[in-house]
Amino acid sequence: MTPIGLGLVMAILLPRLVLAASTIPALTERALREECSTSSQARMLACIAKRAGESQELLRDAETNAARALAGWDEDDRYVNQAKARLGRSNKEFEKYRQVQCDFSSSLVGGAAGNSHEIDRLACLAELNNRRAEQLRDEISALPTR
Repeated sequence: MTPIGLGLVMAILLPRLVLAASTIPALTERALREECSTSSQARMLACIAKRAGESQELLRDAETNAARALAGWDEDDRYVNQAKARLGRSNKEFEKYRQVQCDFSSSLVGGAAGNSHEIDRLACLAELNNRRAEQLRDEISALPTR
């Protein structure tokens, strides 16, 4: 295939692949725990911790992409600046909410032993990060660019 042909194929397929990736539903806490279930709590904790780290990276990328999309938004600067400020505030408030919600969620483990509290907290963190990333992608998906 020629470079031009490959470029055309990529131009047609890439947006569809990105859209498909953004429509995959975020795994719930329960689904994450089930996916990471193994014979030991230590392995489960390692798996959930990995998922939480991946979700944090996904969220960071979504926040960066949202800020970039706003910077290139074809709208009056007043509205662009307002949206940027509100995105920043929304990101900070999300962090607070995530912390409090995941503290609550892990408290529902009660007196469970071992790594149960941390497993639950990290599963909550991963789910909320993934949902937030999905939300940000959806919000900016239709912004017209300059």
